[in-house]
Amino acid sequence: MIDVSIVIVSYNARPDLERCLESLHASPPSASHEIILVDNQSSDGSAEAAARWPDVRVIQSGANLGFARATNIGIRASSGRDLLLLNSDTVVPAGAVDRLLAELHRDPGVAVVGPRLVDATGRAELSYGRMIGPFNELRQKVRNQRPALVDRLTRRRHSPDWVSGACLLVRRMDAEAVGLLDERFFMYAEDVDFCAAIKARGRRIVFTPEVEVVHLRGRSVASAPAATETAYRRSQVAFYEKHRPGWVPLLKLYLKLRGQA
Repeated sequence: MIDVSIVIVSYNARPDLERCLESLHASPPSASHEIILVDNQSSDGSAEAAARWPDVRVIQSGANLGFARATNIGIRASSGRDLLLLNSDTVVPAGAVDRLLAELHRDPGVAVVGPRLVDATGRAELSYGRMIGPFNELRQKVRNQRPALVDRLTRRRHSPDWVSGACLLVRRMDAEAVGLLDERFFMYAEDVDFCAAIKARGRRIVFTPEVEVVHLRGRSVASAPAATETAYRRSQVAFYEKHRPGWVPLLKLYLKLRGQA
């Protein structure tokens, strides 16, 4: 069995995907690994571009299946002991994957590890948090508006409720124990739900500032803001229906008043 399977889902993000794959090949992990790309029927030649690297296994999904479902396809096709879920809009520095693996296997009680995510300018992203709920969502938004606070918070190791699925390392046995990602989430919240299921089994989630990965976030929002907002709201409602059912009527009323229902 190889050490880690790197699973990437791509949808019409060819420049980002090429940059991501270039970073993985410029300084490949020393751990044995495979790279699996699940292409959600991109029309920009993403799958063809990935063929430039013979070691990248490309799986054509046949449709835009969303992140969770496409990721599960990649996981089922993989063979690694551990799984690195990686967004196509990331750039992975030399040594980052190996350091994440070392962090994961430092403690057998840890199931998931997420790195410190920064943008192209080095500005940190608050890529971990508490379980989603009305007050925690508000808290996260307020914190995200304070870059200095985010920078300080992301300099410390944490055991949060979730880490971002943009770069998430998980033991295969833990991923399989919870049935992989919940496919009701087309885009957004699937990482929080996934971590919640793993944590419910008594396993730990770790955020480590010792590893940094560049995340060029916001590309989906910039290219298709209306569709992205719709996908986010649908996932938000689905998450509340699953985890916070008592809040669903208020959430739906709030979205209706804002014209987002």
